[in-house]
Amino acid sequence: MPFLVLLPPSEGKAEAPAGAPLKLAELSLPGLTEARERVLSALVDLCRGDEDEAAAVLGLSKGLRGEVARNAGLRTAGTLPAGELYTGVLYDALALGKLDEAAHRRAERSLLVFSGLWGAVRIGDRIPAYRCSGGVKLPPLGALGAYWRRESAEVLAREAADSLVLDLRSSAYAASWKPVGEVAARTATVRVLHEKDGKRSVVSHFNKATKGRLVRDLLNSGAEPATPGELFEVLLGLGYTVELAAEGTARKPWQLDVVVTELH
Repeated sequence: MPFLVLLPPSEGKAEAPAGAPLKLAELSLPGLTEARERVLSALVDLCRGDEDEAAAVLGLSKGLRGEVARNAGLRTAGTLPAGELYTGVLYDALALGKLDEAAHRRAERSLLVFSGLWGAVRIGDRIPAYRCSGGVKLPPLGALGAYWRRESAEVLAREAADSLVLDLRSSAYAASWKPVGEVAARTATVRVLHEKDGKRSVVSHFNKATKGRLVRDLLNSGAEPATPGELFEVLLGLGYTVELAAEGTARKPWQLDVVVTELH
């Protein structure tokens, strides 16, 4: 089985052209279709009601009030493949549009983007631009992290099957599915550390850029690591400074530290 890479979405999204509206039944992971419909309905209903209430629930500033109207029209809005829709630091560094054909096929097979609205999608799934983060408490469904943890557990466990799972999600999206048992023992997380003058610190902005480049290099390499140990060796071979911070168990994934000396 191919490895799986779990990615967060981005707040920034490209503007989808008119036409080709959302078709929920055509998205990957069809076991999530009913759960997606419930979140979509709740979000559209919220945003067709009181704008102040919707903005408060979604955590929108005054400058982002236009996102309420965008959400209200999700069912008829134009769509883009998720790999083109999501923008931002990680996706700029990943540069999916510049991958060669073979690497792009690996990306379509291996990458899963997590979302407060869709649960998880593949990069070829056509979705409209939206605003609904993983930390939202959406009436009447409640906290979306907990909602998706219930609704996607079996679907994603089957998807992971016997694969290595490289989990690069931020905490808000990591809450929506937690690998357990044999899957947890085959899951690796990555922490990016900046080393300067012998001291190390966790980075934020450049954490995303480094993870995007790491996934890009992994896809371009053609490597198919099946375990966290094999992933460790592949990353070393790609020129990364990698250290094993913690071995995985049935309850906790492996943690790899990638050490960088330059921030870019």
